[in-house]
Amino acid sequence: MSDKPRLWIARKLSAATEARAARDYDVVLNPEDRLFSREELIAMSGEVDAILPCHSEVFSAEVTGQLSDRLKIIANHSVGVDHCDLAALKARGIVVTNTPDVLSDATAEIAFLLLLGAARRAPEGDRMLRAGNWNSWSPSFMVGQQVTGKRLGIVGMGRVGQVMARRARGFDMEVHYYNRKRLAPELEAGAVFHEDLDDLLAVSEFLSLHCPATPETTGLMNRERLAKLPEGAILVNTARGALVDEEALVEALQSGRLAAAGLDVFRTEPGGNPAFAALDNIFMLPHIGSATRDTRDAMGFRALDNLDAFFAGREPGDRVA
Repeated sequence: MSDKPRLWIARKLSAATEARAARDYDVVLNPEDRLFSREELIAMSGEVDAILPCHSEVFSAEVTGQLSDRLKIIANHSVGVDHCDLAALKARGIVVTNTPDVLSDATAEIAFLLLLGAARRAPEGDRMLRAGNWNSWSPSFMVGQQVTGKRLGIVGMGRVGQVMARRARGFDMEVHYYNRKRLAPELEAGAVFHEDLDDLLAVSEFLSLHCPATPETTGLMNRERLAKLPEGAILVNTARGALVDEEALVEALQSGRLAAAGLDVFRTEPGGNPAFAALDNIFMLPHIGSATRDTRDAMGFRALDNLDAFFAGREPGDRVA
């Protein structure tokens, strides 16, 4: 029997991550990348000392109450931990970590891709060409919104929000933000702070969401808040689908109150929202904000760093519970 801690990697990760895990742990892999049921998740907790899950493995209070005492740590392969009931896990004495910092650039890249694509009607044009329906041109053809020089509102000026702000400055955008607390001047870098979210919405020709999903932020962008955006504004969400009232967003896009939206996250994942598919003014991607080779390696290594620290008797650097 191996004297190494037994680790279950719940989804297929990068080759470099799995190779390092196999070197240092008695590792159980998932080469088929299948999604395990709740019952299988609970059963596996009795066979391992640690789980390295993704957002697809949900540790609700109900699940947590049935986990084995053998399980000591959950080292998430994600920044968001809304799939974990942190209070319940902490009460069970199970350590929880995440992987901040390493995916900020990749996620901000996707956010800006969505912003540009939504503004310039990229999905509509792509579909037209693929269907062989481009048969005319005029000065009024496929007219979208210019991004350069416009006002960008950022909700949540954490790591990803700050990178998004830097990218926006390259387009000479005027950056405004709402955050739980104001940033230091060197991090703010000229961005305009709003203490009140509604004040930010009123000036945001583009709005990009970068805050976590919590009980306080679930449904943050509801009918009332969407109505506070300027006429013809564009909404971008690469954070969590739970932040947006999707029915209200459909209504705002159908009415023309909002010009467009760019979405990488949805309330139902995988699958998304079928109502969005009928709208030409939504640019959608299947939750791939951090999906670059560099970032996937970095996320896996960060999770393993946390595991290494824990099993060496040190405090994991990214402990959240």
